[in-house]
Formats: sequence, C-alpha cells, structure tokens
Amino acid sequence: MLTLRLIFESLGFAFRALKSNLLRTILSLLGVTIGIFSIIAVLTLVDSLEKNIRDSFNFLGSNVIYVGKWPFTGGNGRDWWKDYIKRPNVSYSEFRFLKANMKRAETVAIYAATGNITAKAKNSSINQLNLRGAGIDFDKIFEMNLEMGRYLTNDEIEGGRNVVILGFEVAKGLFPKDDPIGQQVKIRNLKFNVVGVLKREGESFLGTPSNDFGCIIPYESFRKLYQTGTGRWYELGSSVGLKGVETDIGLVELENEARGLMRVKRGLKPIQKDNFALNRPEAIANAIGSVFDVLSVAGWIIGGFSMLVGGFGIANIMFVSVKERTSVIGLQKSLGAKNYFILFQFLFESIFLSLIGGLAGLLLVYLLTLVPFGSLQVILSFKNIVLGLGVSSVIGLVAGIVPAAMAARLDPVIAIRAN
Repeated sequence: MLTLRLIFESLGFAFRALKSNLLRTILSLLGVTIGIFSIIAVLTLVDSLEKNIRDSFNFLGSNVIYVGKWPFTGGNGRDWWKDYIKRPNVSYSEFRFLKANMKRAETVAIYAATGNITAKAKNSSINQLNLRGAGIDFDKIFEMNLEMGRYLTNDEIEGGRNVVILGFEVAKGLFPKDDPIGQQVKIRNLKFNVVGVLKREGESFLGTPSNDFGCIIPYESFRKLYQTGTGRWYELGSSVGLKGVETDIGLVELENEARGLMRVKRGLKPIQKDNFALNRPEAIANAIGSVFDVLSVAGWIIGGFSMLVGGFGIANIMFVSVKERTSVIGLQKSLGAKNYFILFQFLFESIFLSLIGGLAGLLLVYLLTLVPFGSLQVILSFKNIVLGLGVSSVIGLVAGIVPAAMAARLDPVIAIRAN
C-alpha cells in the first residue's frame, strides 16, 4: 500500500511540475528525448539491417554446410583468388563418396548453377535468368515452395529427363495468359517440359539470387548443357550441400567429418592445406555483422551526450521542485513522514519525468519505422522498447538521487519556515 501511495503521489507531483511550467519541463526533457531517439533509432536500424541481410541469404537454406571450390567470404590479401582458382571443382564421384560415407548428415545433395540464361517459349523469351541443376534431395537443402504443379521426381533427376520448374516471374513472362504446366520451354536449344512453378519470393534487401527469375532442371540434364561434375578446375563447378542433424550444435561434427572425408578422397597429406571450401550461409552475415557493431557503438556515443544533457535537465527540474516544495516537505515530516518516504517520492518523480522523455523518443522511433525505406523493413522490436525505457529510468534515477537526498535530509522546523 505504501508503495502504491508513493507512486500515485509522485505521479501527481510530476504531473503538476509538468503542468506548472510546461515550457521549462519540455526543454529539460528534450535531452532525454533526443538521447533515447538517437540510441534506439540506431539500434533499430542496425537490427533491421541485420535481419534483412540474414533474410536475404535464406535462399541458401539453414543448418547446411556447402562443399565447393570457392569460399563464400573470399580470402585474405589483394590476390587471394589466385590461391583458389586452380583448385579442383567438386566432382560427381566425390559427391557419391560423401553420400555413401557421411554419418552426421541427414541429407547430401549435389547441384550446379549458372547465370545469364535465356529461356524461350512460343513467341516469348526472357533473359538473364539463373539456371540450377538439382540432384536428388535438392529440395531438402533448399526450400521449394510451389505455386502450381509438382517437384522433380527421383526418376526424372537420375534419368536426366528434360523437365523444368520455372520461377514465378519466368512463368509469368513466358506464359502471361496460358497455364504453364505441360508447356515447353527451350533452354540452349534444348526443349524442356514445364512440371511446376515456384511461388513468388519478391526482391530481397541485398538483391541476392531469387527463384522468381530462375529455372530448375535435373542435375543430369544440366550436364547435357554444361561440362560439370568431372572435377576439372576450368569447368563450371558443382557444389554439394550437407544438411546436419539437429543434435549437432554449430554443425561442428558435420564439418569435421566432411573435411576428413574430402581430404581422404583427394589424397591430401597431413601437412597439406585443404583444396576445397566448407561454407556456411551464416558466415556471410557474420562477416557483415562487425560493421553493425561499430554503428551500435556510434549510436551509444551520440545518444550518450544527449542523455548527459537530459540528465542535467532533469536534475535541474528536481532541484527547483525541492526548493518550491520545501515547506510541504517540512509539513510532511512534522506529520510523521520518514526520510525514505521523502527520498522515494522525489526519486519516483524524477524517474517518471525521465520516462516521459524516453516515451517521446520511442514515439519518434516508431514514426521512423512508418517511413518507407524501399526493400528495407524497419521494425521497432520489443527488446529495444524495453531498453529505451530502462535507460530512461536509469537516467531519471541518477539525475534525481542528489535532489531527493537533499529533500530527505531537510530539518522539518527549518523547512516549514521556508518561503
């Protein structure tokens, strides 16, 4: 009951202080508002950027390691590519070896890809497409959401049948009025029967490859069009996707097993370096994540100065409030009010005033999220809301502790006689 009484009385005093000199209070709280806005706005933008970037790499799947020739994040030095260009590509025999011997993988699938492809149908054509050759279990590595039709069967994949799954925009461009299922599409002068159409994905934040402008054919059909799967360094490369088991935290066991088997298959000696890459999708986002850390620190520094000014503003309000209510404090003490009651009363008032400034800052951040930023989706998370309110409360507590302590130590007789 005492706590509730303190809270309600402090709310009343804070409201009256706000109302009695509105301009002074607004100017004093402006520092807290700007500080909270600066910090939470930067953190919100950083979190939104990170989320959008990670979502942009969803096309690579999750809980997957990719065995290939090139590392996703490049290498060290200006001419790092010279160390990788003459590496052998992953061969079909290496895929078969991994599939037969991997114990820590739920799925092992081979695939190949290329770009700048032109697809034709009747009098229509569409270019600059991505073409992927999918092995068995490819759909377990990459998520395939179908708008219509079906996925490739194992017989079609193993037999290298001329069938194709079109991306949403490809199907729309080639067959604007007709049902694409059962129609024929020509790719590099080879005819393919359309068996499925993928759902629309839309544009990603980083413009990463989208299935909307892609075609998927069986891996063996892909090999009819391009030389791949022999392992030669100059050919179009294949990759192998390894999906780990859920109990393998961090895919550590899967990565170690894959590295050991690939070294055995390629006959590498213990002192020799790996001549293949084991890639994880999250490595790309983690490489970019260091930039976000710098931005977050910058936001805290900029916001910190504003919060410092805001803290002095709230302290000024509380010193004035103590002076204006000195006689009231003396009367409360003469009626039996304890020192901690007076202390908490002013502390609560200081915190509430700071929270008003913090809420105003959060409101500005929320209004910022309503501004369109193209493909970037800005979201004010619950975590950042709690952080903003928490920082505001701490600033109010620190700014009000000295004035509250002064009020609590006042002598009741002297305080009552004060003007």
